[in-house]
Amino acid sequence: MTATDPATTLTDERLEDLHRWWRAANYLSVGQIYLRDNPLLREPLAGEQVKARLLGHWGTTTGLNFIYAHLNRAIIERDQSMLFVTGPGHGGPANVANAYLEGTYSEIYTRFGDDEDSLRELFRQFSYPGGIPSHAAPETPGSISEGGELGYSLAHAFGAAFDNPDLVVACVVGDGEAETGPLATSWQSTAFLDPAHDGAVLPILHLNGFKIANPTVLARRPEDQVRKYFEGLGYAPRFVTVADPSAQAQAHRDFAAALDDCLEEIAAIQRRAREAGSGRRPPHRSPGP
Repeated sequence: MTATDPATTLTDERLEDLHRWWRAANYLSVGQIYLRDNPLLREPLAGEQVKARLLGHWGTTTGLNFIYAHLNRAIIERDQSMLFVTGPGHGGPANVANAYLEGTYSEIYTRFGDDEDSLRELFRQFSYPGGIPSHAAPETPGSISEGGELGYSLAHAFGAAFDNPDLVVACVVGDGEAETGPLATSWQSTAFLDPAHDGAVLPILHLNGFKIANPTVLARRPEDQVRKYFEGLGYAPRFVTVADPSAQAQAHRDFAAALDDCLEEIAAIQRRAREAGSGRRPPHRSPGP
């Protein structure tokens, strides 16, 4: 399938909206990880305003915020029923930040508004005594996957898609998490997914190369080997590589094109299967990761 032309996938206005959301979510995330006071930096930052013990992984959080923003675009433009499952450990700042931006967090925890005092409490509670954990946990709105225990996100994603034909489950997998036994086995779940009756799972492998303080196996493999590995598992991988961190507009366009391409192919696979009226899964490769 020919990839969607990045130049026509995203208007300049929509790109700017995505980028502003991403930046806002990143600010809320870094504030949760580091700050216990001075949430809007209205005064020069002092040492006592920084948390003494830092938890939450900044490296995975920016990627989760980026993906979340783009999935929201797809939901709006396609009127798509979608679930977002995050696998990377200690990626909780992203989930809280985006829920807060959407207003969901304040609907459930009504003490949080859009004022500076609320922002201070939002930051201070994260991974802090009497607050919330550093990963996606039961306290996180909509959570079905315990982010502090790695390896189960993809299994949860497939479970959510079974017998739910209108649902697309986007599951972000950290490349450190990908080395766990449960996750490595969960890639095989495509064998059980029936596009005639089930929803779809769109795995997104966040291959940033790090886990705690070590490199990851998949990050040490050349792209061609990674592609062949996932093709052997029944996927049709798309790669979005950000070689220049300053080329953020191009990263947005490239990811939007890949995401649209995957969703179009998912829809085509399901349409063929459902028009055929068969319970058997026709031969195809699932888009992703």
